[in-house]
Amino acid sequence: MHGSPHAAVAHFSAMNMPLSDPLENLDADALRALLREREQQLAQKDRLIRHKDTTIAQLTHEIAVLRRFRFGKKSEQLTGVQGSLLEEAVAADIAAIEEELHQLTDHPKKVAPCEQPKRQALPPELPRIEIHHEPHSTTCACGCQLERIGEDVAEKLDDIPGVARVERHIRGKWACRACETLTQAPAPAHVIDKGLASTGLLAHVLVAKYADHLPLYRQQKIVARAGVKLPISTMADWVGVCGVRLQPLVDALRETILTHGVLHADETPIQVLRPDTGRKTHRAYLWAYAPGAFEDLKAVVYDFAPSRAGEHARAFLGDWRGKLVVDDYVGYKKTLGLDGVTEIGCMAHARRKFFDLHTANQSQLAAQALDYIGELYAIEREAKLLHTSERWRLRQEKAKPIADKLHAWMLAQRSRVPDGSGTAKALDYSLKRWVALTRYLDDGAAPIDNNHIEQQIRPLAVGRKNWLFAGSERAGRRAAAVMSLIQSAKLNGIDPHAYLKDVLTRLPTHPNRRIEELLPHNWQPATI
Repeated sequence: MHGSPHAAVAHFSAMNMPLSDPLENLDADALRALLREREQQLAQKDRLIRHKDTTIAQLTHEIAVLRRFRFGKKSEQLTGVQGSLLEEAVAADIAAIEEELHQLTDHPKKVAPCEQPKRQALPPELPRIEIHHEPHSTTCACGCQLERIGEDVAEKLDDIPGVARVERHIRGKWACRACETLTQAPAPAHVIDKGLASTGLLAHVLVAKYADHLPLYRQQKIVARAGVKLPISTMADWVGVCGVRLQPLVDALRETILTHGVLHADETPIQVLRPDTGRKTHRAYLWAYAPGAFEDLKAVVYDFAPSRAGEHARAFLGDWRGKLVVDDYVGYKKTLGLDGVTEIGCMAHARRKFFDLHTANQSQLAAQALDYIGELYAIEREAKLLHTSERWRLRQEKAKPIADKLHAWMLAQRSRVPDGSGTAKALDYSLKRWVALTRYLDDGAAPIDNNHIEQQIRPLAVGRKNWLFAGSERAGRRAAAVMSLIQSAKLNGIDPHAYLKDVLTRLPTHPNRRIEELLPHNWQPATI
C-alpha cells in the first residue's frame, strides 16, 4: 500500500483500531509494514471463511442427496442383505455429515419438535447400575448447609459383551433454604449429546461391526434377544458420529507413522455400492501403511481410496522420505522415483513365483531356487531379535554370500530357458528387481519382505462383504479410520473394546493438543 503516513493512520482508524502512543510514533515504513501484515491476516481469514462456506455447501448438498435417497423410491427397490447394508451406510453417512456441519458452524443441532424422536423406555427387567453425580461440596457459598430436594435421572443402555444392562446417571439437586440457591453436578460430557448408548455400547457396536464383521442388522437381532428394540437407523447414527469424532486420532496416527524412516505399504480391493447408482458396484481400494517390521512403533493406518491409482499413495505419504517396502505394483513407481524415497523389494513375492512354478509341474529348477531363498529366511529368523547393527553384520557375513550365489545361479539358468516360459517369467521377476530385493542386506532396519503389512490386510478380507460391499465412499473412509484404531490396538496387545470405550469416554473433554496420549501405542487406561 502506498501513500503518506497520515493516510495509513486514517486507514487504521477506519478499521476501528485505536491508535496508541506507540503507533503514533511509528515512521512511514513501519506503518506500511504493519498494514501489510494486517492485510495478510485479513486475506487469510477471508480464505478460511470461503473454504468453510464451500465445505458447508458441499456437505449440505451431499446430505440432501442422501436424504432424498433414504426416503425416496430408490431405497425401496433394494431388499435383503444388500438393502440392509445400504440402509446402514446411508443412515451413518447422514449422521456423520450432521456432526461435521455441527463442528463447522459451532451451532447446537436444532431438531424441530415434530421431528424430535421419542426415546423408548428401556426394559425394566434389565439390570441397572447406578452412577451418582453430586456436587463436590454441599455447603452453600453463603455458608449454609445445602438440602437435597430431588434428582435428575438419565438412563443409558450399556453392554457387557453378551449382557445388556442400564446405566442410571443420578444427579442430585441440592438447595439452600437461606439464599434459595440450587446446586447440581453438571451432566457428564458424552461423545453423543443426550445419546441413548453408553460409551461401552458404542465401543461394542464399533468392534462388532469392524472387527467381528457383524453388520448392524445382525447386531440388532442380537440386542433384540435381550429385550431391547434398537432401530438400525439409531445404531447407524452412533457409527456415523463416532467415525467423525475418532478421525482426529487417525490423523494423528498417520502423522506419527510418517516420522519413521522405513514404511510398509500394500493395497487390497473392496466393492462399494453407491446410493446414486442403484445396484451397481465399483471397485475401490483400502491402502495400508505401517512402520517397518523392526520399528518400535506398532501401528497401521488404512486409507480408503476410490481407485488403485498411484496418486493416492503419493497423497498419503506427502513429503515423507525414506525406505518403502512394497511389491511390484506400478502404482508406487512415481513415489519411488522421488528423491529420498528408496524401494525395498519383497522377497516373499519373488519366492511365490517359484513356489507356484514348483506346485504346477514339480520343477527342479524352482525347487533349487526355493532352497536358496529358504537359506536367506533361515538367517532372518536368526536375525529377528538382534539389534539393527548386529542384524546388518549377520546379513553381511552370512546372507550376502548366499544372495550373490543365488543371483549368479539365476543368470546362468535364465540363459538356458526359452523366453515366455513359466520358468523364464519366475526368473525375470527376481532378476529385474534384484537391486530392490537385496537392499535389505545393507540396512539392518529394513525387512526382507512385505509380509508384515500383508498380515495387517488379512483381517480386512474376512469383513469385506459385511461392512463395505453396500457402502459408500464416506462409509469406506469411516471403516478405514475405525479399523486403523482397532488393528493398532491389537498390535499393542490391547483389547479394542476397552480401548475404544475409554477413548470415547475421554474424547469430549480431552485437549486436542494432547491427542497423542490417546493413540493406541501411548494409551493408558484412565484412572478413577
